[in-house]
Amino acid sequence: MTTPCIICVAITGSLPRKENNPAVPITVSEQVESTQEAFEAGASIVHAHVRNDDETPSSDPEKFAALKEGVEKHCPGMIIQFSTGGRSGAGKTRGGMISLRPEMASLSVGSNNFPTRVYENPPDLVDWLASEMVAHGVKPEVEAFDLSHILKAAEMHKAGKITDTPYVQFVLGVKNAMPADRHVFDFYVQTVKRLFGDGAQWCAAGIGADQFTLNDWSVSAGGHARTGLEDNIRIDKANLAPSNAALVRRVVDLCNRYERPVASCSEARSLLGLERYLPPD
Repeated sequence: MTTPCIICVAITGSLPRKENNPAVPITVSEQVESTQEAFEAGASIVHAHVRNDDETPSSDPEKFAALKEGVEKHCPGMIIQFSTGGRSGAGKTRGGMISLRPEMASLSVGSNNFPTRVYENPPDLVDWLASEMVAHGVKPEVEAFDLSHILKAAEMHKAGKITDTPYVQFVLGVKNAMPADRHVFDFYVQTVKRLFGDGAQWCAAGIGADQFTLNDWSVSAGGHARTGLEDNIRIDKANLAPSNAALVRRVVDLCNRYERPVASCSEARSLLGLERYLPPD
């Protein structure tokens, strides 16, 4: 039986602005509307950041709460994944929204270079973010910018700091980090299967022009796919993407090409073990 493909839509991120693409949703109302369109197009997970009125990134729990409420109302059953990324805050402010208990949150388990800065994820902060996710029953999505991050996730899982089988997302194509290289991608897939079993679920994200390449590799290899305006503001080399939904529909077309069904929200929950991921007593 072919595994359904989970499509995650990263709607906003911390960097793209209206001046880069007018379709980038900034306000909570814009984010909810864009998420609903992507949900109806086939996305079962929304990866969410929030912004201030001046479009700068924020970690404000009140903004996350409003976004969560809107998505739950207009996208019934969609899995909400909050970002704890480092562009929108420093230290423990990055995890201030975990207590809102989204079903998932991103977790970067190691540091690496970004285009103009170091993406710092010190061990004590990583451990604290992971402990907050355990305490509130939130499943982490491990964002792996480097092979060492996959190995670190295995170490944390063995130590009980990640209590369910890790769901690892490979991020390729970030300047100064890991490029979009097919040999590297294949080795990442093999490493996840070796560490967590053949049935372990994994995802891939490509940045900028590499987005569609990684979508293709991931869907064809049996993994899951991330798309959205956070990672890529273009639908092709010459044109801006008109919406997050348009990028989702492009992944749906890949699923059809490779004869993989698009995962419903309930199928995504089953694949990720979310129906049994409960906070500890």
